[in-house]
Amino acid sequence: MYTTSTAFLDALQEAGVSYIFANFGSDHPAIIEALANAKARGRSLPRLVTCPNEMVALSAAHGFAQVTGRAQAVVVHVECGTQSLGGAVHNAANGRIPALIFAGASPFTQRGEMFGSRNEYIHWIQDVRDQRGLVRGYVKHDNEIRTGHNVKQIVRRAMQAAHSDPQGPVYLVGAREVMEQPLNEEERESHSIPLSASALAPADAAYVANMLTDAKMPVVVTSYLGRRKAAVPELVALCQRLAVGVIESVPCCMNYPQNDPMYQANQWNEALQNPLLAEADVVLIIDSDVPWIPTINQPSPSARIVHIDVDPLKERMPLWSFPVERSYRADAATALRQINDILQAMPVNPQVDRRRSRLVTAHNERRRLLRAKEPLADPAGVVTPEALTTAVRERLDLDALVVNEGISNYKTIIDHLELSRPGSMLCSGAGSLGYNGGAAIGAKLARPDQFVACLTGDGSYMFSAPSTVHWMARHYETPFLQVIYNNRGWKSPKLSTQALRPNGAAGRRDGIGVEFDPPPDYAGIAAAAGGAFARTIKRAGELHQALDEAFDVVRTERRCAVLDVWLQAL
Repeated sequence: MYTTSTAFLDALQEAGVSYIFANFGSDHPAIIEALANAKARGRSLPRLVTCPNEMVALSAAHGFAQVTGRAQAVVVHVECGTQSLGGAVHNAANGRIPALIFAGASPFTQRGEMFGSRNEYIHWIQDVRDQRGLVRGYVKHDNEIRTGHNVKQIVRRAMQAAHSDPQGPVYLVGAREVMEQPLNEEERESHSIPLSASALAPADAAYVANMLTDAKMPVVVTSYLGRRKAAVPELVALCQRLAVGVIESVPCCMNYPQNDPMYQANQWNEALQNPLLAEADVVLIIDSDVPWIPTINQPSPSARIVHIDVDPLKERMPLWSFPVERSYRADAATALRQINDILQAMPVNPQVDRRRSRLVTAHNERRRLLRAKEPLADPAGVVTPEALTTAVRERLDLDALVVNEGISNYKTIIDHLELSRPGSMLCSGAGSLGYNGGAAIGAKLARPDQFVACLTGDGSYMFSAPSTVHWMARHYETPFLQVIYNNRGWKSPKLSTQALRPNGAAGRRDGIGVEFDPPPDYAGIAAAAGGAFARTIKRAGELHQALDEAFDVVRTERRCAVLDVWLQAL
């Protein structure tokens, strides 16, 4: 029988979906039946990946989309499964990640009026007033499948929204009776195409080019330009030509090669004024939600500031105000290519060479200071985050993918990995912890031949549902290395408290409700759930051998390896 569910699955296949990350419930019999029939008949459909936890399901789709640029499908159970997605929906929305989420809805008949009518008590208690409203504040588009006759149009429209800038998750619901509706098999239909990348108006491109050329100390600030891999070489070309320093503000991807001398810094929440930003007379913000934190770090009041962004209005942020002179909605790669084309025909400002020399000196000094922090301490002492990251870096393949959810060690990880390849680092781009494990699975499904390293704090490891992650990793053959930066607690809340109340009682004492000491056996959880190689490292002298063994296990035995590395406690 060809049903709405069959047509829905066909529409996903036609839209280029490779995987359905599913957590099935009582509202999905028609989808389960359609999948079983397709398998029995040898019909091609997206591959089913069973996900015992919804956060992991959407995080896996998130990681896959970051690597490939293509939205995947996530299927969850009515409002319960939708609510369980909450943190992952926040991440996908703020990270601008395309994904199609489908949730069933409680049957709308109760006496057998239609096939699929209510036959379990949960069908009454899971019938809520506005199920779509649970995620409406986060998704780009939501809709209900009311009939099977236009289900392919509904899916095509949703995928078009998901893939159009600014990208994001979309949400569809369908009641059981509708998903069971018999249909005549329809002709294959092409999916709706996303909107083309937007460009600057020629006059605006010339305005930005002239502003940068005439500047004494221009600076670029970015956070997520590297999501568009093609934008990175364009930014490099611009900065090298004009000797423009690059500052990353809370970076969530590899935006600029750290081995290039124009790379100057990445800044997070540290209470420090960036000297280059303070000196800049022209600031180009390109693809950044928070270019600086005004209470602690900002440019000179006289600086001229221009903003180019795929999402310049920040429509999902009720409060967003930075003193920009001009703001443009444009694709970073397209806009930078336009500016570079104009710059090629313009004479180079004679002060560029002097500025370049100064930036090279600052870049080299920064690297010298970082290198001084990298050696391991006394073998009997604890491992430092800098030494741990360096040891991982020294073993990574050139084409490795790094999933970074280091939280209080975000900056350390980025500083000491020194990545230079576009697309080499994946972060959630948002603030709901637990993305890392599912994202590693999604990244590995997208690139089976690439080495995936997942670097996470101990708090974010617990949020990631590691028993689900490592069961899935073994079952679906997605081996990755997971390194836990274990400081025995949530360090970030303690740092936030100390930043606001540096002399407060909480900053001077332990036992403030953020400690996990003694911690769970994090590596043992992965071993029990998924047969992972598991080691706990408490002394610096144990690190190198454990890392060698772990890398070898992932590469040759093709199973996960989890290293629980104890750092200095909170």
